[in-house]
Amino acid sequence: MTELSKSGAAVGEPVADSAAPSAFLEVRDLKVHFPTDDGLVKSVDGLNFSLEKGKTLGIVGESGSGKSVTSLGILGLHTAGQYGSRRAQISGEIWLNGQELLSADPVAVRKLRGREMAMIFQDPLSALHPYYSIGKQITEAYRVHNDVDKKTARKRAVEMLDRVGIPQPDKRVDSYPHEFSGGMRQRAMIAMALVNNPELLIADEPTTALDVTVQAQILDLIRDLQKEFGSAVIMITHDLGVVAEMADELLVMYGGRCVERGPAEKVFYEPQHPYTWGLLGSMPRIDREETDRLIPVKGSPPSLINLPSGCAFNPRCPYADVPKDQITRRERPELSLVADGHYSACHMSQGERTRIWTEEIAPKL
Repeated sequence: MTELSKSGAAVGEPVADSAAPSAFLEVRDLKVHFPTDDGLVKSVDGLNFSLEKGKTLGIVGESGSGKSVTSLGILGLHTAGQYGSRRAQISGEIWLNGQELLSADPVAVRKLRGREMAMIFQDPLSALHPYYSIGKQITEAYRVHNDVDKKTARKRAVEMLDRVGIPQPDKRVDSYPHEFSGGMRQRAMIAMALVNNPELLIADEPTTALDVTVQAQILDLIRDLQKEFGSAVIMITHDLGVVAEMADELLVMYGGRCVERGPAEKVFYEPQHPYTWGLLGSMPRIDREETDRLIPVKGSPPSLINLPSGCAFNPRCPYADVPKDQITRRERPELSLVADGHYSACHMSQGERTRIWTEEIAPKL
């Protein structure tokens, strides 16, 4: 069993003390739970990571693993709404540029949204207001944080639409969301998110509803704008292919927890968790001739109300019985250090995981 520190984290996992961290963004032991009539939904259950300016963190996992809930927690949006008569239960620490957000005044956090941190939502047609023109929505986002007149704000909106590649921006600024294609709506959403030059940009499934050519354009756009503004970027997706060339680090989530985290190259080429192997096996490859079908991850994602005992992935894991004494079904594995900056939460020894990946998994991918 992995040795734990007093903080409850695995020994070797970087957990800072209560002092302000040196990283631009640091999430410490974040928990987001939702009380329901059926029980407590543990959407995020103890998440730790950090991110520097100019870097990209990819958060990957199946639907329901806690990716989007994490992003909304960083933005402070869970406490703004109610679920029935009960609010979300949030604990932990979220440090942004030396300021702790969970304990901060909601008004102060609201002032940071759109200026210091912004989000590109998964469905721009739902996120954009149908009754207002694209330009009006961008100018409003700009004027909330800048004391400028309407003419100056409109000029800024046209400039941003031009930057994200929308043709004839001086005319399309007066168009409504339904008059844009899916790709153009996503570009308009990016323009709105970046209008105040935020230092943290969260992209939640920004390419899900787009065809592959538009996907590539949107990802290139985000990458180019990140270089221009120097923003820290969190890319949330269920598709490892989306973040293959963008992410500096990857965080793999399953059942509301991190099961693997590390440099993107390490996670892609030396993965240390069976769930990551499953994600890689289900990803189409165009760099080799493939005659066999993709290898799916068997079974279904777990209920976040009643997670399996022990390792949450054990009912779907083909290697659950490799460790002896049924430990995978009795004790939950904690993140442990595999290599420099690379962590995995698995009961199998590092030697066993390396052997299985090298001899059984990698040759099939």
